[in-house]
Amino acid sequence: MFSSIARWLYKLAGWKTAGPVPHHLPKSIWVVAPHNSNWDFPVGVGARATFRMWVEYLAKKELFTPYTGWFFRALGGKPVDRSRANNLVDAVVDVFNQNERLHVCITPEGTRSDVAKLKTGFYYMALKANVPLILVGFNYPDKTVELSEPLYVTGNYEQDMISFYEFFSRIPGKHKTWLKKYEETGVIG
Repeated sequence: MFSSIARWLYKLAGWKTAGPVPHHLPKSIWVVAPHNSNWDFPVGVGARATFRMWVEYLAKKELFTPYTGWFFRALGGKPVDRSRANNLVDAVVDVFNQNERLHVCITPEGTRSDVAKLKTGFYYMALKANVPLILVGFNYPDKTVELSEPLYVTGNYEQDMISFYEFFSRIPGKHKTWLKKYEETGVIG
């Protein structure tokens, strides 16, 4: 029922999707960037309902208060403690290894604020768990959520990230410093 409402609101707001929905994949990491707005969350929930795929997401633990935690968990949220030095990469890899089907969404910037460099955990999660990345860009001017073909990483970070940076460079809208640097220099940051 909730998915039907989310799909209806997504379409009512004028949003659409573009790119291949990876129904055939049992596991993947969905990478959303740039993460600029609080609207990314409801748009993402509507897109997920439209894709008809259950994609869970990692979010800062501060969202999971006694009052709101039930809501974020019901929508597939998993709290992440960003204040402690913990090995999130290995923890997520273990979860992938324990499940036959699992799709997880991550924002590699870790914040809506401008960042000069991406966090690389998503890359090493995909590499260690042997799962592809699905790149997701929110094209606000065209109201389109754009998906990439599955991107399988090889362990050669700079080479693998060329496709990553190219995908996000072509999504219209506000680009953060990490992407602007690439667009100006061609250097992976």
